[in-house]
Amino acid sequence: MAIVLIIDDDAALRDGLAETLGDLGHEARIATSGREGLSLLAAEIDLVLLDLRMPGGLDGIEVLRRIRDQDGAPPVVILTAYASSENTIEAMRIGAFDHLTKPIGREELRQLILRLPSRAIASTEVARASPDTLIGSSEGIRRVQKAIGLAADSAATVLIFGETGTGKEMVARALHVHSRRAGRPFIAVNCAAIPEDLLESELFGHVKGSFTGATADRAGAFVEAGSGTLFLDEIGDMPLAMQAKILRALQEKVVTPVGGKPVATDARIIAATHRDLPELVAAKSFREDLYYRLNVIPIVVPPLRERPSDIVPLARHFLAQCSSGGRARQLSAEACDKLKRHGWPGNVRELRNVIERACVLTRSDLIGPDDLDTTGDQAQLARTAAATDTDLPSAVAQLEEAMIRRALEASGGNRTEAARRLSINRQLLYAKMQRYGLAGEASANPTDDVGKDDA
Repeated sequence: MAIVLIIDDDAALRDGLAETLGDLGHEARIATSGREGLSLLAAEIDLVLLDLRMPGGLDGIEVLRRIRDQDGAPPVVILTAYASSENTIEAMRIGAFDHLTKPIGREELRQLILRLPSRAIASTEVARASPDTLIGSSEGIRRVQKAIGLAADSAATVLIFGETGTGKEMVARALHVHSRRAGRPFIAVNCAAIPEDLLESELFGHVKGSFTGATADRAGAFVEAGSGTLFLDEIGDMPLAMQAKILRALQEKVVTPVGGKPVATDARIIAATHRDLPELVAAKSFREDLYYRLNVIPIVVPPLRERPSDIVPLARHFLAQCSSGGRARQLSAEACDKLKRHGWPGNVRELRNVIERACVLTRSDLIGPDDLDTTGDQAQLARTAAATDTDLPSAVAQLEEAMIRRALEASGGNRTEAARRLSINRQLLYAKMQRYGLAGEASANPTDDVGKDDA
C-alpha cells in the first residue's frame, strides 16, 4: 500500500483521485493548497500528486522546489490541464518523477504507482526559467520534453534520432538552454553540408599557412564551443576518416588543429542523425565504437504524422512568427482541417514552409484552406527528379539551387539568415550562390554578416 498526498485546489479532481486510490488499495491524504501540502509532508508519504496551478502564492513549480530541497523527499508527479514545453522541462529538471496531463485515468494511476522508485535522497538547484522552444503536447513530444529535463544538466553525450525536418536542432538547443551551460556558446555544425576536405578545419581549426587558403588562424567548432555545447548535426553522414578523429576528441577531450598543436576542449557533445546508425554500423560505414560513445542518452524525436495533435499548435506558432506589423493572423477551421489531413513527409520543416508561404502570398488576416499549398515541397522534388531522371548530380544541383533561392526569399535576401535556415556556414553559402549565379539576390544591407563568425 502506498500513501499518496494529493495537493490540488480542484475539489472534484482531488476527491476523484482519492476515491480511485482507495479502490486500488492505497491511502490518500488531501491538501487544498501548496502551503497546506508542505505542512502535511511526512516521512511515510510515498508519492505526491501536485497540481501545477494553485492559488495562494505558491504554484506547483515552487512547491516542487521546496519538496525536493528536503532530505528524503518523496517522488512528486506534476498534474496540469495545460501542458507546455516549458513547464514540462522545468518540472523534470527540478526533479519531478513525472509530469501528467489531467484527467488521470484509473489505469494510468495504477501504472504510475507501480513505477515508483525506491525512496532516495536527491538535491536540486533552483532552475532558470527558459523560453518555450518545443511546441506541442502530444505524448510523443512530451516524452522528448521530459528527457530534455532529465538530461539537461548532465555532461553525458546525447544522440538525437529523427527524420529530416522533425526539429532535432530544436531539441539540442533546448538541452543547452535548460542546462547549466546556458550562458555559454552553442555551436552547431551540419556534418553533411560541409565538404569533406573542409570538415576537419571546421571542427578542429587550423593554423595560418597550414594549407592553401589558410590565411589566418581558425579556432574550430570544438574550441569555439568552449565549455558550452557543440551540436554535430547529421553525424551519420560523416566520412569514416573523420569519425576516427571525432572519437579521439570525445575520448581524450583534446583536438588538434590542422598544422597546430593539441588543444583541450570541455564542450558537451550533442549529435543528431536521420540515418539508422545500427544499420550503418552493420554495413561498416559507421564506426561501432563511435556509435556507442555517442549513444549514451538517446532521444527519439517522433515524425509529425505520429503526433497529429501538435500540427495546429505548431502552425499557429509559425503563423505568429511570420506575421508582421502587429497583424493577428488566424487559421480558419477549414484550414486547420486541411493541415490535419496532410501526411507531412517533410515534418515540422515542411509545415513551417507551408505557413510561411501562406503568409507571403495571402493578404487576408484569415488563412483559409485554399491559401495553404501543401503540394509545393513535394512538387519541387518531383519536378527535379523527372527532369533529371538519370543524372543524379544534376538533380542534386537543381534541388540545392531551389532550396537556396527559397531560403534567400524567406530571409529577405539576408545571407546570414539564409545560411542559418539551410544549416550551413556562410562561406559555403557564398560559394554556392556564386556557382548558381545567385549573388545578386543577396541583401545589400551593410550590417548583414557584420561581427559574426562562420561557425
